[in-house]
Amino acid sequence: MLKSLYTTATGMKTQQTMVDTIANNIANVNTAGFKKSQASFEDLLYVTPKAPGLEQNANGTASPIGIQIGSGSRLSGTTKIYTPGTLEPTQRSMDLAIDGDGFFVVQLADGSEGYTRDGHLLVNADGRLVSSQGYTLVPEITLPQDLLTLFIDREGRVSGTTAANPNTTQPFGQLQLVKFINPSGLLSTGGNVLRRTDASGAPVQGNAGSLGLGYLSQGFLERSNVDIVNELVGLIVAQRAYEVNSRAIQASDQMLSVATQIVR
Repeated sequence: MLKSLYTTATGMKTQQTMVDTIANNIANVNTAGFKKSQASFEDLLYVTPKAPGLEQNANGTASPIGIQIGSGSRLSGTTKIYTPGTLEPTQRSMDLAIDGDGFFVVQLADGSEGYTRDGHLLVNADGRLVSSQGYTLVPEITLPQDLLTLFIDREGRVSGTTAANPNTTQPFGQLQLVKFINPSGLLSTGGNVLRRTDASGAPVQGNAGSLGLGYLSQGFLERSNVDIVNELVGLIVAQRAYEVNSRAIQASDQMLSVATQIVR
């Protein structure tokens, strides 16, 4: 009887984790480039008083079924879902959206590389293109102080005009993207930044539109791929499952109470 209490407790814990994951998805519904997470669960070890197919019945044949009692469930992992988000026009020349696979590369404060889908770019005091967190893009793109107009084509070529030469378009550099064989293996560190891990594999770098990388869309931002309707449905399911698990604990407690009264 006590086993059901522990088993149901694991069920309540997994549903709480499900709600935590859904809450984070909903909280980031307006975060540029955000990718929703999906929680996965697995069943725990089984107590097996009788293994199927091993014991013989009265006719001398193997039993087609056995006796196995489960121990509940637990979280096995959370997976980032990299389906594309909606491209929203912003009419801002430094906003970029990746239409397809790929990440922007930024140099983090510790000198290592980070990866992001957030294309809301800015210019720092030195004229370098940086992310919304102030991290410099890799490879580095430096814009002139007298910049008038900025153009970024689908392949990532950066050009524009300056006050000194308003009628001549000048090249400023080439943006590059990277992709991973297992993007779900990247480590989320907050601030719309991901880090490489052994699970993600090595980055494959190239120009936009090559090597299976997506193209760039200037004047657009990729919104999150969170579907509010699906998240609310999942929230209702998790809430109801949590309630049913709590009722199973109440039922087990009542049964124990009855057994105790019989002994008395």
